[in-house]
Amino acid sequence: MNQLNRRQTLHHIIFGTDTPAGKTFDLVLIYAIVLSVATVILESVQSISLHYQTAFDSVEWFFTVLFTIEYIIRIYTHPAPRKYIFSLYGLIDLVAILPTYLALLFTGAESLIILRLLRVMRIFRVLKLIEYVYEANTLWRSIVASRRKILVFFCFVFVLATIFGAIMFLVEGPFNDEFSSIPTSIYWTIVTISTVGFGDIVPQTAFGQMVATVVILTGYSIIAVPTGIITSQLIDQIRADRLMYLCDKCGDGEHERTAKYCKTCGNYFNREEEQDI
Repeated sequence: MNQLNRRQTLHHIIFGTDTPAGKTFDLVLIYAIVLSVATVILESVQSISLHYQTAFDSVEWFFTVLFTIEYIIRIYTHPAPRKYIFSLYGLIDLVAILPTYLALLFTGAESLIILRLLRVMRIFRVLKLIEYVYEANTLWRSIVASRRKILVFFCFVFVLATIFGAIMFLVEGPFNDEFSSIPTSIYWTIVTISTVGFGDIVPQTAFGQMVATVVILTGYSIIAVPTGIITSQLIDQIRADRLMYLCDKCGDGEHERTAKYCKTCGNYFNREEEQDI
């Protein structure tokens, strides 16, 4: 097997999921990701890390080397390495291995906080799961497609929170030291709109309580808006995924993912070139 064939075979295994080897590769990586994230979580428990720190370090380096090899092979086998490196999944793969190596640069006592941050950053390896879960990809595409509507919604909520916060500061400020500033009042408004509540900070005046009631009811009214936006896009994505194949012979685009032949002209769908990024 020459070098070109070897690269193509590795690419098909690593980036594809339509072969037994590709599925096995994905399953091994999923288990490795889950176990590495579980290691980071357990390592944060002081009573456990005191007794098993050496074991945690060994396991962490094992997973770091494993993900590093995977990252290098992905770059080596991808037809456009730069495209992969700067893609979403490429950046996630880099984040999965970078903290452990950066931790080697911060060994002094003065950098313990940075070291702790780098250790916690390894939890972002869970993002690698997105690449191997089809439903997660569909949800992610729905969120991306909804980003402008969600941004507009967030701006609308922020404007409302600013207005209600200013009103609460004006009404409650002179009588209630807890509403000491407009930013504090805005924060109270945001957590009230989200129905979380702001601890012991409550309005004392009758008018302030009326405003708080309006804020809470507004929160109940608008909390379902982003859910509806994403759900709409999710339905569109599912429909697009199920009818995603376009016949290059007759132009019929209503084919399910599992279709092998065009239902109109009988053209065979060649998916050999269908690879992930």
